[in-house]
Amino acid sequence: QVQLEESGGGLVQPGGSLRLSCVASGNIFSIDLMGWYRQAPGKQRELVATITSGSITNYADSVKGRLTVSRDNAKNTVYLQMNSLEVEDTAVYFCYTTVRASGSRYFHPYWGQGTQVTVSA
Repeated sequence: QVQLEESGGGLVQPGGSLRLSCVASGNIFSIDLMGWYRQAPGKQRELVATITSGSITNYADSVKGRLTVSRDNAKNTVYLQMNSLEVEDTAVYFCYTTVRASGSRYFHPYWGQGTQVTVSA
């Protein structure tokens, strides 16, 4: 089994910054994709940013230039640096990863529990 532990959410004023972290642990042989999704009240979960094991990134248009995804493969950790935050960024942010467990031939998706980010004056 694989566990994802997120941290770094909180309350911030518009224009402020936050850094989210997510550590994967458990039965891990290798990790392919890591990233973040978010879900605002009354809305569907949406992609924020992802990063492959080869450091290829993908961003939602609404966050390009403000949010940056990165990863530390040695620590099985993915980060989301959020700058110039807007009220519209308020949501629960979920860590996402695809993991190949020891003894398995396939990668499986895993989700974190979510961390609240609130942008408000």
